[in-house]
Amino acid sequence: MDALLALPPMYYVAMVAKVLVAFVFVLLTVAYATYAERKVIGFMQVRLGPMRTGPYGLLQPIADGLKLFFKEEIIPKQASTFAFLVAPLIALVPAFISFAVIPFGGNIEVFGYTIPLQIASVYDPQVGKVLDLNVGVLYILGMASLGVYGIVLAGWASNSKYSLLGGLRASAQMISYELAAGLAIVSIFLMSGSLSLNQIVADQAGAFGVAGWYLFRNPFTFLAGIIFFICSIAEINRTPFDLPEAETELVSGFCTEYSSMKYAMFFMAEYANMVTVCAVTTTLFLGGWQGPAFLPGWVWFVAKVYFLIFCCMWIRATYPRYRYDQLMRLGWKVFLPITLVNVVATALWVMVVG
Repeated sequence: MDALLALPPMYYVAMVAKVLVAFVFVLLTVAYATYAERKVIGFMQVRLGPMRTGPYGLLQPIADGLKLFFKEEIIPKQASTFAFLVAPLIALVPAFISFAVIPFGGNIEVFGYTIPLQIASVYDPQVGKVLDLNVGVLYILGMASLGVYGIVLAGWASNSKYSLLGGLRASAQMISYELAAGLAIVSIFLMSGSLSLNQIVADQAGAFGVAGWYLFRNPFTFLAGIIFFICSIAEINRTPFDLPEAETELVSGFCTEYSSMKYAMFFMAEYANMVTVCAVTTTLFLGGWQGPAFLPGWVWFVAKVYFLIFCCMWIRATYPRYRYDQLMRLGWKVFLPITLVNVVATALWVMVVG
């Protein structure tokens, strides 16, 4: 703490600037991911998607936001008012603060100071290295687990059968798939020997290029990467795992009784979680911000994240929703045993091959 307090003022300015840049990046991506998703799915279904609001429909997210902002706020008479109001915040905030530990670029020089492109880090000139949260992966897992409390609370506080069933489904789904996702990440711990996201990204750099990324390093980390991405999609309730909403069965699930901006906040949380999941997958399995030197590292990071976001949209346009028993079976009887075996196989690989 004393070392942090003794840093030059430029580092504190840089910390505030990084927070603002990351927040604006996530917020803009969330806004235009809704537009991009409607366009991508439209083209895949031989439609045009939004076209009327602005050129090629580019102002559609702004129009949607204004419409929701001026909608009437409705709180059910029998709802638990405080819990009903605070639930959207509990769902939304963890999605944003998870970005604090994700490195979105290498070090840059600003007025002679070395600034690491990661919010929860600072360069200490006395020791000549970047100080960051050395358990960044555990931090992300913890934040990801908090988001589901907002969904469960919304389902309970609404005093509606549909909402309550949606909240219960969300909690069961999160527990089921977080186990497999966590075990998939263990393979990365075994390979890198660290819980620091900076160290994990650095371990994927080198002369091997793309082959050095953990997704392509060996068959076991490849399998871990695929399972982690699928489990993450299930954890944030994206199609084909959107059982907590399931419009055909539960009207709108946990957010059935919500309106106006509180309703919008749940969808902001879903898309912010999608951005976070893609950023974490990029960091753990796709080399993070590493890439050919003709472009800055942050450009490669953003490009990889946007590619994975496109994959999420592609999956939504391709696959129908699972039945609930299929969802549970996939998590407990398929992914969990596979990841357990994969952890053991990765450990043997590290012992034998190194």
